Amino acid sequence: MSPRLPFVFTLFILAFTSIVSGCSGIPTSTLAPHSGEARIQPTPRSVGSWSIKRSLPRNTGGPAVGAINGILYVAGGTEQGYAVPDALDTLEAYDPSTNKWTAKAHMPTARSYSAAGVIKGILYVVGGVNNNVPSNAVEAYDPVTNTWTTKAPMPTARALLAVGVINDILYAVGGWRPLRFLDTVEAYDPKTNTWTTKHYMPTARCNLAAGAIGGKLYAVGGSRSGDGYLNVVEAYNPATDTWSTRASMPTARSDIAASVINNVLYAVGGYNGSYLNTVEAYDPSTNTWTVNTSMPTAREDLGTGVVGRRLYAVGGYNGGFLPTNEAFTP
Repeated sequence: MSPRLPFVFTLFILAFTSIVSGCSGIPTSTLAPHSGEARIQPTPRSVGSWSIKRSLPRNTGGPAVGAINGILYVAGGTEQGYAVPDALDTLEAYDPSTNKWTAKAHMPTARSYSAAGVIKGILYVVGGVNNNVPSNAVEAYDPVTNTWTTKAPMPTARALLAVGVINDILYAVGGWRPLRFLDTVEAYDPKTNTWTTKHYMPTARCNLAAGAIGGKLYAVGGSRSGDGYLNVVEAYNPATDTWSTRASMPTARSDIAASVINNVLYAVGGYNGSYLNTVEAYDPSTNTWTVNTSMPTAREDLGTGVVGRRLYAVGGYNGGFLPTNEAFTP
């Protein structure tokens, strides 16, 4: 999400540059490594491979993505940016077995830069933004009936957040709302349709990514005013409601996406003054990072999801919004 976008953002940028620069990709400074400096391969290796798949039906930045029963679902997003009233309410379903996209029931609330998690075969889309107004909307999609249901709103309206699911609870972390970068952590239980506030994240930030492994949620990267692009990695343990700092990500960046395959978190793409095709993999069992084969298309504001142990990187922005769909096999 970035004022590198067309002129529609100009007035917003002039009014809020000092506040939102960290969450809009404006270079400020590079954050020094946090405690637990990353241990990585000394040089990039050809780890894993990429292939080009059928593009999204439209150019899309900032989508929410989740996978259910072998199908990748891409909800919402934008074709123009966050400060104009053009957020998408679309839901597109991609079947890797046929390499085809199918339009599904429209999401009730049009929004971009939301986040999604899957619990028991249901896709939950939370937060987002439209016309520069953050949302607290929570809507659940059932692919069996192709219907949406409105759920209890998230306590904190926000966009540019990240989510992860642990033991059928969805955790929403970080994000942005006007004049604030958030350390907020809120947990949603679909059984009771209720939200609970949890211990705040140590590093307030937006444009981050997250993934759940072994009962912990790992929040990686992002941005905030004054610190520029972050390489910080923090782990949340819901059993103790506590956070700990882990090995820093090798490449400081924001506007990234992440997914988990075989208990390894893959951080993909992003921006740190340049559009990135970087792919770095974090193994929490060893607290180490490995540099993987670069993504074919450098971009920020993409979404990722996993089907059959293959990561799909969809949409994004690199000077224009993209319909790109590329698949990574570790």
